[in-house]
Amino acid sequence: MVRYSVEDTGGVNCITWTPDNCSFAVGWKLRGLTVWSTSGCRLMCTIRQIGISSASSPMLKLGQEYKCEPMVGGVACMGWDEYGYRLYAVEQRTAERIIAFPFGKCCLNRGISGATHKRQVIYSDDRVLIVQSDDNDELKIQHLVLPASYISQNWPVLHVAASQDGMYLAIAGRQGLILYDLRSKKWRVFGDVTQEQKIHCVGLLWLGKIVVICNFNDSSDSYELVFYPRYHLDQSSLLCRRPLLGRPMVMDTYQDYILVTYRPFDVHVFHAQLLGELSPSNSPVLQLSAVRELSIMTAKKHPVAMRFIPDHLPREAFSSSDKISSNNHVEAGPETLHRQSKRCLILRMNGELSLLDLDEGSEHELTDAVELFWVTSGQSEEKTNLVNEVSWLDYGHRGMQVWYPSPGSDPFQLQDFLQLDPELEFDREVYPLGLLPSVGVVVGVSHRMSFSASTEFPCSEPVPQAQTILHCLLRHLLQRDKTNEALGLARLSANKPHFSHCLEWLLFTVFDADISSQNTNKNNYSGPVKSSASSLLEQTCHLIRHFPEYLDVVVSVARKTDGRHWADLFAAAGRSTDLFEECFQRRWYRTAACYILVIAKLEGPAVSQYSALRLLQATLDESMYDLAGELVRFLLRSGRDYELTTAETEKMPQRFLDSFLFRPASQKQAVDLKCASNKELSAHIASVKSILENHASYLMSGKELSKLVAFVKGTQFDLVEYLQRERNGSARLESFASGLQIIGQKLGMEMLQSRLDAEFLLAHMCTVGFKEWIVVLATLLRRAEVLLDLFRDDMRLWKAYSSTLRSQPDFKEYKDLLKSLEERLSSVSNEVQG
Repeated sequence: MVRYSVEDTGGVNCITWTPDNCSFAVGWKLRGLTVWSTSGCRLMCTIRQIGISSASSPMLKLGQEYKCEPMVGGVACMGWDEYGYRLYAVEQRTAERIIAFPFGKCCLNRGISGATHKRQVIYSDDRVLIVQSDDNDELKIQHLVLPASYISQNWPVLHVAASQDGMYLAIAGRQGLILYDLRSKKWRVFGDVTQEQKIHCVGLLWLGKIVVICNFNDSSDSYELVFYPRYHLDQSSLLCRRPLLGRPMVMDTYQDYILVTYRPFDVHVFHAQLLGELSPSNSPVLQLSAVRELSIMTAKKHPVAMRFIPDHLPREAFSSSDKISSNNHVEAGPETLHRQSKRCLILRMNGELSLLDLDEGSEHELTDAVELFWVTSGQSEEKTNLVNEVSWLDYGHRGMQVWYPSPGSDPFQLQDFLQLDPELEFDREVYPLGLLPSVGVVVGVSHRMSFSASTEFPCSEPVPQAQTILHCLLRHLLQRDKTNEALGLARLSANKPHFSHCLEWLLFTVFDADISSQNTNKNNYSGPVKSSASSLLEQTCHLIRHFPEYLDVVVSVARKTDGRHWADLFAAAGRSTDLFEECFQRRWYRTAACYILVIAKLEGPAVSQYSALRLLQATLDESMYDLAGELVRFLLRSGRDYELTTAETEKMPQRFLDSFLFRPASQKQAVDLKCASNKELSAHIASVKSILENHASYLMSGKELSKLVAFVKGTQFDLVEYLQRERNGSARLESFASGLQIIGQKLGMEMLQSRLDAEFLLAHMCTVGFKEWIVVLATLLRRAEVLLDLFRDDMRLWKAYSSTLRSQPDFKEYKDLLKSLEERLSSVSNEVQG
């Protein structure tokens, strides 16, 4: 995109923050406004974005296509509404109207709203936008408009939380609560309006299949936790009501535990025990018991988010029968208290991210300038969860950071804790929403404005984006010698559409690190030292070799790196000629062609010529003429370069070329006819030309004319020269009748492409003056003017032509053409006699 300068936009005229202070809008004096997040992500911009390839200037030129661009005259003033759903702005040049820009909010996992897992959600004042992957793992956005019966009375939407299994959404407006079942696509509301009006939701959480409402009870002027089963919203189904000491700052749930934090910094942890089966036919009861209370004295900023950090224990350590999140019924045992998380992450108002030890009450600062974070470990029990090896991710002005557990006995030992992954760069114009664990991607959203001449202002839409983190996870596992775990993780992702790109990015980053370490060692040489990066490169190649993408991945990485370092890459990946041969045997000719340059660099021109000639013959046999053309250009160029080498090395390729050119017996005569002219050429050019002419003779003899046209266009083969030489050879027609019948069947003139091919051949035949072919092709194309030019000067040819068409029943379709030619020839004859 073209970046606009202050000459285009003018200076900043006004700045306004959203009510929640999560983003701000900037209005310029001369043109446009932009909305940014606190981390520098551009959320929206009214200025038309011009591609880099465009020659037009970003400078505003009045009277052009910018008439549909909002705020094109600059921003006089602007402000957000009470809830941050709309930005109102007044244009500098037309102050008589106010323009409203609608916005949606992301579930930021802050405060007392629950985290999102499988469903990434954006919500506006009257609807919810669900970002999800389809059957092909492509991201799409589903618009879910709330029922008018609810939103008309409780506008706007204030809180949204998705259940951990991703099957339910809990949505709250100013009053009440509404649930949506994504499987049945049905809404669930309070049947009693008076009960709905008693719910003043200030936060939403999910505890397995139970929705947890942080409710303000206006009758008692206090806050409370209210628990309802997701299958029924009614007082009769109320599972529990727990008064709170005040309004919570932050809340979180994990398995059977609920975290509630009050000001200034009092942390309470509750354990939930469900008595009875959670089903409509029973009357279960939920009991809450306080298991931990901490009062922490600190001068730090207040927390805006806290999340439990699950202990790194194997899944089988917990029985699936004693968790609310997995089953409907819980029977607590004496070991229950030992399963609660001992740590939690704290994000403070100033962006400081720290780790709180709930046993000791101690807090360790991890990093700063963080806007969002997502806890990933222990959040999914699915076998397809690809992010188990990650503790959490955070996002701030430095971009996306991945945190891995320590390899020691204590996974949270800070001195060994791995933090920033330099390869996980996130687009600055894509705002991250969360993760899809089953796909292994970070999900984000960007803003797009589409302009149309039919509307005064452009249409605005959020566009989902995805960035895989699989390559980071695989490299992390390989660095810790967890080869089997890395292989298992890769196999889980093998069917994902981004898998090949992940493998390529993995190998590229590891190889790039290997190159950098070599350069560092050269600058600080102190004796021979074995590089760990080199070992990692070998492990990476060994991992990728388990997948069919290996051959493509290796050569793609080679093409993206400096050829001076190819020897190191292929020392770990395998010899280039061996990889080429494997591609050749699998008939992956396009991949094999990519190895030719590598072979030329590492093995020398003789071997690359040999490989390219083999591949040229194979691609011609498979009618891959575009690829054959690329190979021809390589062979001619490298052949000329090869002639500059010694005479001894020059002879070797031709010796094997002579044994390589397998010629069918039917083509022997045509080949012998070309030998004299080939002697005048260099050995390399003659070899290429011989292969091409052999193939042209094969196509011409079989009357494969459509393939012949594609062959000529793809390889730039000189068809005119060939036809002049082969007039009495492979290009010769035995008879007009058989030629017309066979060529007509081969071409299939009812297709447009066949007619274009015939026109192409006719033009070349006219250049050569090949009468037999001109007559046949002009007849098939009904080109009467071409035939008339021939027959006007050769009446014997006309008589033979007309006699053949009349005598053959198969040629009745040419009756009209024959009649037209007779009339026109007759009129020409009369003019001559007159």
